Amino acid sequence: MNKKKVLLAAPLLLALGTSAFAQSGEVNIICSAQADWCNLMQTTFGKTRGIKVNMTLKGSGEALAQLVAERANPKTDLWFGGTGDPHLLAAEQNLTLEYKSSALTQLHPWAQKQAAQAGFKTVGVYSGPLGFGYNTELLAKKKLPVPKVWADLLKPEYKGEIQVSDPRASGTAYTMIATLVQLMGEDKAFTYLSALHQNVSTYPRSGVGPIKAVARGEAAVSISFVHDAPGEKAQGFPVDAITPADGTGAEIGSMSIVKGSRNLDNAKAFYEWALTPGAQQFGAAAKQFQLPSNKNTPVDPRVPDFKKIKLIDYDYAQYGQSAIRKQLILNWERKVFNQPK
Repeated sequence: MNKKKVLLAAPLLLALGTSAFAQSGEVNIICSAQADWCNLMQTTFGKTRGIKVNMTLKGSGEALAQLVAERANPKTDLWFGGTGDPHLLAAEQNLTLEYKSSALTQLHPWAQKQAAQAGFKTVGVYSGPLGFGYNTELLAKKKLPVPKVWADLLKPEYKGEIQVSDPRASGTAYTMIATLVQLMGEDKAFTYLSALHQNVSTYPRSGVGPIKAVARGEAAVSISFVHDAPGEKAQGFPVDAITPADGTGAEIGSMSIVKGSRNLDNAKAFYEWALTPGAQQFGAAAKQFQLPSNKNTPVDPRVPDFKKIKLIDYDYAQYGQSAIRKQLILNWERKVFNQPK
C-alpha cells in the first residue's frame, strides 16, 4: 500500500476504530471491483479485525466461473463487487449462501430488491450507469463528435475508434447486451451490435479495459460504466463520459457469501462491515465513483447524478438467469464476434 493510499485510508481507519474488534483467522475473497478499492478494503479490514484477508482480483464473469469450478470444494469465502447479474446466477445455481444483513434496512431500495430477488443470497453494494467514455483530445484532433445516443456509435467516422469489453468474461459487456435487448428488442439489438462490431477495434476481457484504453489514447470511445471516467480524469487523463439520451441500464454491484465457506464467521464479519457507511467510503477513496448502497454513506460529488440519467427499468431478475445469459452471450459470439469486418 503506497503512501498516498495510506493517507486516503487514515481518516476511515480512525472512523472504524482499529482496536474495537478482536477476531482471528483468515477469509478468502474474490474482489471484482477496481484493484485500488479492493486493496484498501483488504488492508483496512485486516487491520481493524485482526483477520488475514487473502484477496484475488477477477472480473465478474471469471469470478463466477471460479465458483462453479470450486462447487464441490469451495476455496472462496466471499465474493465482493462486480456486476449483479453473475451474483444472481450464482444464487440461482445454489453457489452462495442465504444471509440477511442487519444493515438491510439502511440500504437503498434497489440494493434491498437485489437481495430479495436472490432469496437473500446476494446484496447490492453499489450502483453505476452504463454509458460512453471518450478522450476529449482525440475527438478534437480527429474532429469526431461526442456520441449522444446509441445510434451515434454506428457512424462510419468511428470505425476502429471504439472499444467495448468481451461479454464472455466481463459483466460490463453483458450489462450492455442486456440493456440493448431491453431497449430495442432482441432482433434489433443484435442487428445493432453486429453493426457496432464494424467500428470496434478490440474487445478486452476486463470491463475497465476500454476506459483505460480511452484514457491513454488507444481508443477514442468506450462503452463503460460512466463512474470509471472520473477516476481516470483525476489522474490527469483527458477523459469524460456521457450517458445515452435514449436510455441506458445500470449495474448493481453485489456481494455474496459462498456456500460451503470454510471461514464463515469471518465472511459474515466482512459482509456486515462492507455494508457500513465507513467501509462504503473506500470506493471514492480509491477514485471509484459508484453510488454506495447504504443511504447514510457520504456521496462524492463526482458520483453520477441518477436523477439526470434516463434509466431503463432494467430487469435484473430475468437477465440474471443462467439460461438467458448463456443464450445472449452465444448469440453475441455467433452473430457479432465471429462475423467478418
